[in-house]
Amino acid sequence: MSYNIVVCVKQVPDTKKITGEAMKEDGTVNRAALPTIFNPEDLNALETALEIRENFCNGGGTITVLTMGPPAACEVLRECYYRGADRCILITDRRAAASDTLATSYILSCAARKLSPDLVLCGRQAIDGDTAQVGPQMAEKLGFTLITYMDKFISLEDGVIRTQRNLDNGWEDVSCKLPALLTVLDTANIPRPYAYKRMAQYKKARSQAEVAAEVKASGADESEVPTRCEALKAKNLLIDSWDLDAIGADLEWCGMSGSPTKVNKIESVVLAGGKDHKSVDANKEGLDILVKELIEEYTIG
Repeated sequence: MSYNIVVCVKQVPDTKKITGEAMKEDGTVNRAALPTIFNPEDLNALETALEIRENFCNGGGTITVLTMGPPAACEVLRECYYRGADRCILITDRRAAASDTLATSYILSCAARKLSPDLVLCGRQAIDGDTAQVGPQMAEKLGFTLITYMDKFISLEDGVIRTQRNLDNGWEDVSCKLPALLTVLDTANIPRPYAYKRMAQYKKARSQAEVAAEVKASGADESEVPTRCEALKAKNLLIDSWDLDAIGADLEWCGMSGSPTKVNKIESVVLAGGKDHKSVDANKEGLDILVKELIEEYTIG
């Protein structure tokens, strides 16, 4: 049996390379100041979709990837093509800027609903926000059954899925009927590398905005854009771009107007080294002295 699977992914700032310019004065992330990467747990969500198609769809099924962001976010969509996605869609619109989790989940749910999915997969959370809210909020808006913290996909038979959830202090098996939305942990699987043939096939995939930027950079006439886009479309290399109008979104629920989250203030935290320190000899006697002092000061024990 074939299933229509939608995977939501995000291009995020590399939080391991945070600098003092990482935040703007209005409390939003200064994404231009940081290098970007594929959100790690979204890769696990994509891998789950690929494994479901291989193991439970008899070679059928469709995997469509959604991402919301500027045209530069197409880089993660190309990575999805390299790994095995069938279709990739960029949701890009200046009116969606500064969307918090509530507005983001609304926009993504509008786009997902347009695709009529049987199953939606998301990473547990994005490393730039760490809220883990978008997946559950999407499920609520779509009216889908929600399973969070999935770390093992067990089976999919006759429209019923069975998964294992990680609850930190244990696991539980959960079953539900489709449609459903799952949020996936990084322990669920090991994302596969690029497939060379697919990389060679899709490395030239572009969105219309990327084509327009390339035409402008080359000095060619703007009339070249539609021609190049049609040529890409004929080869299945044109990345679909949807704005808020295309997904039927209510603008009151998008961007800043649809985002109740407000940043009160931003503080720069500097970790200063302690003035008092004590050297301990790197031997058994030195270790015994250190442990004794820690016990006496109630630090341990």
